[in-house]
Amino acid sequence: MTSPSTTTERTGAGVALLSLLMAAILVTVTAGDMVNLMLPAIGAEFGATEAELAWVVTGFLLMFSVGIPLYGRVSDRVSLRRLFVFALLVYAAGSLVCALAPSLYVLVAGRIVTGIGAAAIPVLSIIAVTRLLPAERRGVGIGVVSAGAGIGTAAGPAVGGGVGQLLGWPALFWIMVVISLVLLPAALRVLPDEAPVGVGRIDVPGGILLGLGAGLVLFGMTQAQVSGFPAPSAWGSLLVAIVALVLFGWRTARVDQPFVPPSLFKNRVYRTSILVAFLAMIVNLGGLVFVSLLVVEVNGLTPGQGALVMIPAGIAVAALSPLIGRLADRVGARPLVLTGLTLIGLFSLFLSTFTGGSSPIPAGVGILGIGIGFILVMTTLIGAAAGELPGEQVGVGLGILQGVQFLGAGTGPAVFGVLVSARQQSGAAAVNPFYNGHEGAAYSDVFLAMAAVVVLTLIVASRMRPAAAPAIVTPAS
Repeated sequence: MTSPSTTTERTGAGVALLSLLMAAILVTVTAGDMVNLMLPAIGAEFGATEAELAWVVTGFLLMFSVGIPLYGRVSDRVSLRRLFVFALLVYAAGSLVCALAPSLYVLVAGRIVTGIGAAAIPVLSIIAVTRLLPAERRGVGIGVVSAGAGIGTAAGPAVGGGVGQLLGWPALFWIMVVISLVLLPAALRVLPDEAPVGVGRIDVPGGILLGLGAGLVLFGMTQAQVSGFPAPSAWGSLLVAIVALVLFGWRTARVDQPFVPPSLFKNRVYRTSILVAFLAMIVNLGGLVFVSLLVVEVNGLTPGQGALVMIPAGIAVAALSPLIGRLADRVGARPLVLTGLTLIGLFSLFLSTFTGGSSPIPAGVGILGIGIGFILVMTTLIGAAAGELPGEQVGVGLGILQGVQFLGAGTGPAVFGVLVSARQQSGAAAVNPFYNGHEGAAYSDVFLAMAAVVVLTLIVASRMRPAAAPAIVTPAS
């Protein structure tokens, strides 16, 4: 087995590695919600209903949330180069299908294929940093990768709205095809081809049950957003998901080498990171989606103009993420996570209070603050979790962490979407007494609900302390 130092030196881990990882994660995460603002145009072209259009987003996110933990586990057996190249090729193929799609059903199929490829990139990027960079540079490396994910999340609506309005929605997918193919030679040159050794067999049935449970949770939540929780497709999917996850837990407790080692969750930092990542992502994605809708529906902007509102958040994330990774190594995870969550909560309240006028500036300020707070939280959490996990559990552990994160990405818009629909139908005034508008009252209530979720997350994150080292007893002389 190649030593880490040799692998790092031979593969040129450093600027070349981080450039590859940041570009790859940027392009794949951007794909997640770049079509959101173009859904009306797609629906008009194909004559699709709102429920049918939801599959353009759901199909991608479904494969994303299911695939991340699976790729994390497989990375313990297959080389990073082979997995990364496979992912880029599948991503390019799916994007090509989307660009040429003659019908909505072909477009959805292409998005599903795209999601299968894209799911590998976030988790493999973090694993590459932890395996190929020396310990003193991992904080910065994780910060750079997190910057790519943060920019991609914030840039999705911006790229989709701007490029889609200018060149049409198929151009979005042509761009993704070109970029993913350009990244292939770099992946072949930079990443090592050695597979990890000394790892037991993979529990395939356990992985299937976990993927089925995660996928059905996401599907049920998105169906609730479109049709409401009373719809059979919503509650039925959630019920089957619970059954699958219960069976997964039962199998985990009974096999010798389960898909997810139970010892992962004995560590308080990792256990807390899982829950905090899920809750923080619910708020972050909810903010990105509903600020995008707010500036179009309430402030009267076009999708292209609305995209400009999201750009400052992406720039801030790009600038701050590497610094956050370095800072986390110095001050520890807990203070930075609590600070980031506080920022998210305060700016959620800001959005709830000041977005009732005609100006989109408060919306831009609010999403900027949420973006800075979120990247502070996630960069720190990923670094803390990676530092806590033993080497043989890094792949599966980070896979579960990022899978939960993107499960939150699907859950947030669905839950808050139900709230927006209910509040718009009621026509009632905003709950926030300081909100000075009326047309956007439903959005004010959503941002207020996000702030409430952050309060819960702060309580959870306050327990994020490493276990105390055992005291050293000095014998009396």
